[in-house]
Amino acid sequence: MRCSAFFFILICIPFLAISQNKYEREIRIDKADFPVEALDLVSPYLEDVKRVRFYRETDSIKVSYEAKFKKGKLLYSVEFDQTGKLEDIEFVIKKNDIPEESWNNIIGWLNNEFEKTKVKKIQQQYPNEQSSPEELLKEAFQNLILPYIHYELIFSAQNGKGFQMYEGLFDANGKMLKIRKSLKPPYDHILY
Repeated sequence: MRCSAFFFILICIPFLAISQNKYEREIRIDKADFPVEALDLVSPYLEDVKRVRFYRETDSIKVSYEAKFKKGKLLYSVEFDQTGKLEDIEFVIKKNDIPEESWNNIIGWLNNEFEKTKVKKIQQQYPNEQSSPEELLKEAFQNLILPYIHYELIFSAQNGKGFQMYEGLFDANGKMLKIRKSLKPPYDHILY
């Protein structure tokens, strides 16, 4: 009996990642409302950038702050927690920017899990797990392909009768780390 319960739990663990939902809402804020520690850390990288915007983001799990801007030809997003601690740095890329073997692993996983998929957006992510925030910022702005980076995909998938939006997180080798449904935020006003 114990053995069968153990195997049941072991089999269900991969489906727990799929069952999570993402309710995300971004609200644009003034620079003055952005955490001071976060602003001090990212300010040296805001020289010669275009369209700097600051956001407060709430999702089903946490509250965070983001600075979004365009530097060169890349669209960056630098995310911080409520206290101003760096969480990750992301920028938008194309599938050609991902090593071929990693991309094949990602597509293989998607094709194995869903009947049909369409990738809407790909971001290269530098999570704040390995190094100091200053070192991480330096590596991200040099666009280095390092073994600890992640690829975040926003995609729609057909499984059964309809399409659903998902956000998937894959490691540098294309192995799925986390996936969750991405749900549209509720509107505070009537859309005409």
